[in-house]
Amino acid sequence: MKTSFLLKITAAATAALSTLTLSTASFAALFGQRSVNQDRFIAIAQPYAGGSSHALLIVEQISDARPCWRESGSSPVKVDPLLFSFDFTGICGRSMDSNGHSIRVGGEDVGLQYSLRIVRRDGDLVLLGVNDRERTEIEIGRTNGITSAYDSKIQLNPGWSFAKRTYNGKVLGHVYLANNQSLTALARPRGSSGGGIIDPAPVEPPSSGGTTFADIRNDVYANEIEQAVAMGFVAGFREDNTFRPQVALTREQLVSMVIEALKNVPGANINLPSGVSSRPYYDVEASRWSAPKIEWAKQNNIVSGYQDGSFRPAQSVTRAELMAVLRRSAEFGNTLRGANPSINPTGSSTVFSDTQNHWADSLIGQMSAYCQVASPLNEVGNRFYPNNPALRNYAAAATLRMVNCVKQ
Repeated sequence: MKTSFLLKITAAATAALSTLTLSTASFAALFGQRSVNQDRFIAIAQPYAGGSSHALLIVEQISDARPCWRESGSSPVKVDPLLFSFDFTGICGRSMDSNGHSIRVGGEDVGLQYSLRIVRRDGDLVLLGVNDRERTEIEIGRTNGITSAYDSKIQLNPGWSFAKRTYNGKVLGHVYLANNQSLTALARPRGSSGGGIIDPAPVEPPSSGGTTFADIRNDVYANEIEQAVAMGFVAGFREDNTFRPQVALTREQLVSMVIEALKNVPGANINLPSGVSSRPYYDVEASRWSAPKIEWAKQNNIVSGYQDGSFRPAQSVTRAELMAVLRRSAEFGNTLRGANPSINPTGSSTVFSDTQNHWADSLIGQMSAYCQVASPLNEVGNRFYPNNPALRNYAAAATLRMVNCVKQ
């Protein structure tokens, strides 16, 4: 019953949208947005059609009279939308279609251009904004796993957040999936992996509060995270002394991480400029915190931009892209020691079951043979998940393995 109701609502919303006569520009200018408490919202992927497709449901906890959902498990997180089992009026809000939720980027509504869809991609459920006319897409979040048996939590990529639509200062019920970056920086060709996102905070130097974080005690990478923090190339978050191992790493964060890691190579003398006079890439402002590091990494062939001339500093790094940067970092690290830049295997390579025909297949295999820098997701099974976001826990561990291998 829930599924049929959802489909009827979606069909009705589509019909209503087709009769809208406002132009995209005038529609976008009508509304503002208001920040909200992120803990009181959840995006859910709901299976229907026998589990072959998924629809987006956004739930809001309006009052604390009773919980609107329950979460359990991981990869993906299972969600039980409790609001379907009681009268949720005044307690829970739900938006199930384009009348209730849409995308807002760079301070403008783009709901008439980009429709929200959940697609299966590389063993994952991905929440996208899709523009069929221009054949572009924006990645907003992932479930970090796939299931057709139950509702799953969609983890929003860094830089994306829930917000509420406003009109003449009045807060409306419409929910935004919002990002402050421009549409130009976020949109990518249909079928691309990843999507534009904004970094919530730069990688910070280590705090004086120690290297033990409550949220990594059961993490498979806990020991390597501790070592990485001790070496000073990654840190926890001072405000709550957490490491947030499941947060995706961004491209500019990765640049900062590998540069700080390379400072641990014997004989390294890395002098970073305090600032830059011009943009390293057209989408990296000279005043951005990461601009000097990005410029330095660009000049030393550790990172490169995209074919359109952008760098997309706040976009999450895929696991494949992480390997590409770590290989270049290892090669640069060898030159710091006065050695041949080529990296030599330290063991046999891992044969991953999901990297064949992927652009990074060869380098992933190469990095698996190089101190096991490339390893299966969560060190289990034989799948690498090359297009999944590189999370902070694995990124710290892989970078540690790389720099230790260079030092050896």
